[in-house]
Amino acid sequence: MSRIVRSSKFRHVFGTPAKNENCYTNIKISKGPWESNMCSVNSKFVAVVLESQGGGAFTVIPVDKVGRVDINYPKVCGHRSLVMDIAWNPFDENVIASCSEDCTVKLWNIPDGGLKENLDQPLISLQRHQRKVGHLHWHPTAENILASSGFDCVIIIWNVGTGEEVFRVSGIHPENILSFDWNYDGSLLATTCKDKRIRVIDPRRNEVVTEGQGHTGAKPSRVIFCGPTDKLFTTGFSRSSERQYGVWNSVSGIECN
Repeated sequence: MSRIVRSSKFRHVFGTPAKNENCYTNIKISKGPWESNMCSVNSKFVAVVLESQGGGAFTVIPVDKVGRVDINYPKVCGHRSLVMDIAWNPFDENVIASCSEDCTVKLWNIPDGGLKENLDQPLISLQRHQRKVGHLHWHPTAENILASSGFDCVIIIWNVGTGEEVFRVSGIHPENILSFDWNYDGSLLATTCKDKRIRVIDPRRNEVVTEGQGHTGAKPSRVIFCGPTDKLFTTGFSRSSERQYGVWNSVSGIECN
């Protein structure tokens, strides 16, 4: 049986791995099944969610301290259960947010130069979700505004300066929210859901602006806005578990381009 091989410009392109002395090694990265980045980076620090027992933890390493990380290197360890996502504040590079299976969102201040001892006292702990919290995204243009999504099928928009809930997206997703992202100016949210639908939502009015069928596979899909455009980029799977990506028009209904 003959087999047709697809032509690809990248067929013979290979990456060159960095040398160990230019990498961060000996980090026990979380093996949690949740679909999140498990790391977050800014110009000062690298933060990585760790495999831990008896509570959730993540480590924060200055970007210039490459090489083997000591097994006893200090950790951020204030959650009672697995840390599911972390995100640096784009307006303050010493502040990082984390969310956990313990249903909380916490903010932490990392001193310049990195941690010298374990950190277990957050700046603030936000508790409104009824089930574990899976994803975090800072607002791209408004300082102190953070969005979190939970297994209660709710997205909460927080003012972390006051600890108050300012908006809530609820009653829209019938199943778990798998991912979400702000658009360029922070006026809309795009989400993927376990029901395989892609939605664009106005969080201030708690209304769906447009929605459509996404990837049809059973495995999780993810979505982001493409910069200042109205396009969405998604990754997911087909019914036969083939990996897929899609570019979608979010203005005239969710349509794949």
